[in-house]
Amino acid sequence: MKKHFAIAVLLLLSAVKVFSAPIDLLSPDKRIKVSVNVNKRIGYSLTFNGDPFLAEAYLQLNLDQAKLGADAKLLKKTFSTVNTSSNPIVPLKNATVVNHYNLLRLDFKGDFSVEFRAYNDGIAYRFITNKKDSVMVNSEDVHLNFNGEVKASYLETGGFKTSYEILYRQNELAKVNKDKMSVLPILFDNGKYKALLSEADLYDYPCLFVKATDGKTVDAIFPKAPLEFGEDGDRSKKILKEAGYIAKTTGKRSFPWRFLVITDKDTQLAANQMVYKLSTPNQLQDTKWIKPGQVTWEWWHNAYVYGVDFKSGYNQDTYKYYIDFASKFGIPYIIMDEGWAKTTLNPFEPNPTINLQELIAYGKQKNVKIVLWFTWLAVENNFNIFETLEKWGIAGVKIDFMDRSDQWMVNYYTRVAKEAAKHHILVDFHGAFKPAGLEVAYPNVLSYEGVIGMEQNIGGGLATPNNNLFLPFLRNAVGPMDYTPGAMRSAHKQDYKPSWVNTMSIGTRAHQLAMYIVFESGFQMLADNPFNYLREPETTAFITSVPVTWDETRILDARVGEYIVTVKRKGEKWFIGAMGNDQKHDLKIETGFLKAGTNYQITLIKDGINADFQAMDFKRTVKSIKAGESIDINMVKDGGFVAVIEPVK
Repeated sequence: MKKHFAIAVLLLLSAVKVFSAPIDLLSPDKRIKVSVNVNKRIGYSLTFNGDPFLAEAYLQLNLDQAKLGADAKLLKKTFSTVNTSSNPIVPLKNATVVNHYNLLRLDFKGDFSVEFRAYNDGIAYRFITNKKDSVMVNSEDVHLNFNGEVKASYLETGGFKTSYEILYRQNELAKVNKDKMSVLPILFDNGKYKALLSEADLYDYPCLFVKATDGKTVDAIFPKAPLEFGEDGDRSKKILKEAGYIAKTTGKRSFPWRFLVITDKDTQLAANQMVYKLSTPNQLQDTKWIKPGQVTWEWWHNAYVYGVDFKSGYNQDTYKYYIDFASKFGIPYIIMDEGWAKTTLNPFEPNPTINLQELIAYGKQKNVKIVLWFTWLAVENNFNIFETLEKWGIAGVKIDFMDRSDQWMVNYYTRVAKEAAKHHILVDFHGAFKPAGLEVAYPNVLSYEGVIGMEQNIGGGLATPNNNLFLPFLRNAVGPMDYTPGAMRSAHKQDYKPSWVNTMSIGTRAHQLAMYIVFESGFQMLADNPFNYLREPETTAFITSVPVTWDETRILDARVGEYIVTVKRKGEKWFIGAMGNDQKHDLKIETGFLKAGTNYQITLIKDGINADFQAMDFKRTVKSIKAGESIDINMVKDGGFVAVIEPVK
């Protein structure tokens, strides 16, 4: 009897040991290894090239009835490999995206699972619940513990109400303000490797924020679900009462992916497509009507056009002038921003200074469509607006001032995307949180703000080259970004002056032009006054020749916060865009991406010889080039470089 008892004990201990041993998941190239431990909680560590990167990280979903992950009982583990490809409806980077990863699924007692994916450029995980009834999520633990001290590049905010238009900070994590938090994405750097943290497939759930705990640890924090609202002006609602939970949601669902792009190459941060690969695919049957493109924008210079024979402003003659300009250069859209409507509260009634139906008809004659601006509140209070806009012949909407990312507001974005798609309306979200997959499922969502863009140079001079050089690696690395480029009054920081009549950008002319290639947006603005474009046809011809969607993207050279060289292909044409911070950069790139044996012509615009003090100075050159030849990219402080290479027929 004692012998049998001893054997049973040994078998039990053996089983416990098996279940408590680490479960390893390798990336396809075996450089990344995730080791999952199921003990008192679901923990994991991560190595890159064999070097420890994360240690004792953990995840937990805290429901009102149970803490999923605490004392978890593992029932089953499943490994699989996926290697597929797909074609984005709006290919802002590549016409074909390969989705290759190894997957580990852990099924637990209590009707929940956790999935891990290991990619060659990062990892991701998510919770999946299979409960009959709805659940209340009180909180979620997203605990990252790095193997040592790290530096962070982040967007600091003191509260959950934010426009997400925040300057990047870069600091040792130990020195980050522990009383504040950061919106996503956030970049961590241990001196050897970098990791970009964000989320994807975000539905019916609040956005994730993170707080620094110490020099190597961050934890999640989420806005609570709002229950009651009060009046707060013409473009917002005040939250009067919050729930004790962050989300009340269906019990049968997958939760948002938490992912890290992990790399030893800064180029890979800007090249990643993790959000696309992790998100619910396109949900629309008919997408032929979705046409990304460039857009003129009057609000950046307050519709103060000049060199014309009419009084400028938000009126009929001025908008016809924008339509004429757009038509001349093949720009498919104009935006009519705040000022087109009689009030911000009624989305159906135009300003008496315009005849909207006449403008729509005029635009149709000129192959130019109209996008209208609204506050989110006006749309919410008049949700049938999309049906009306379709009848009018409006192409899209720019919806502004959401400034929140609790569960209610995340659901608002989804409702807008669905309803707009039903009526063939394109969407640009302003006052918006970062992209997190909605634009993949509903590709009529072409862009989001959530960035210090050129709007911030009307009165503040915040959109500087130094801040711009974080964007390709952080904000724009997770999805489309409405930065609104195209300034034709270029200045260095010491010469910048705020103005809403003659608005200026900070950076050289070539720096500004490079944004059209480096920055990604399904709606890419031309922010400046049409007169300024008309008097500089070389520059304008280049801007309006740059596509919005691409067949192929390569990042040839880059350093976070310092410089980037991006090369993109559309058909047989290659476009090069380079941007630098407030330091001089002398770079050389090889043209191995060109076809050998083909004769090419390169048209380039670079910083002029005097651009170091006169930011508007540039030089345009046209010459022949062959595959394998190198290109010198010499950028002054705040500088840039652009080129288009095309075969000689």
